[in-house]
Amino acid sequence: MNKAIKLLSLVLFGIMSTAAVNYIATEWSIDKSHSNIDFEVRHFFTPVNGTFHDYNATVNFDPANLEESMIDVEIMVNSIDTRNERRNGHLKTADFFNAEKYPKITFKSSKIESKGDNKFVAHGDLTIKDVTKKIEMPFTLLGVMDHPRGGKVAGITSEFVIDRNVYGVGTGDWVSDAVVGKEVTATLNLELNSK
Repeated sequence: MNKAIKLLSLVLFGIMSTAAVNYIATEWSIDKSHSNIDFEVRHFFTPVNGTFHDYNATVNFDPANLEESMIDVEIMVNSIDTRNERRNGHLKTADFFNAEKYPKITFKSSKIESKGDNKFVAHGDLTIKDVTKKIEMPFTLLGVMDHPRGGKVAGITSEFVIDRNVYGVGTGDWVSDAVVGKEVTATLNLELNSK
């Protein structure tokens, strides 16, 4: 009788362990040589583009297991690049990002939901300077396939708009949107490799 109970316990433990392993969303690393975090903002009438070269992201994502999926992004403000050194330096000052006091921009997801057709929305907190706001970050899963060197490779792309003034990015005369537009379009293109 005791042997039967022990055997049943082992079987149940094995089933529960397998279920737990299957329940964990896939952990991905970013291939930065094939990824970018960019933005676009209007200067008078003309869109001006920029990018952030230094960033980190934690991506645990499985379309079949959104409950355990998450996307967290950390961007280093000092890595901003608009292809103009004078403008880059100005953006790092207290007029805009105040990079010395607030060196990072972060996004931390709280949940991810499916919108169908490989489209998703990551709900979470975006922090710029000392302001945190809840936003929705829509993204599209471009595809998943076997990587020639092992594991899986996937691609996701996201585009969304934020109001820079809500986050205090622009003080004094720079609050006005006459010269620099208040709406900033952020674009993320990430190539992911399964860990």
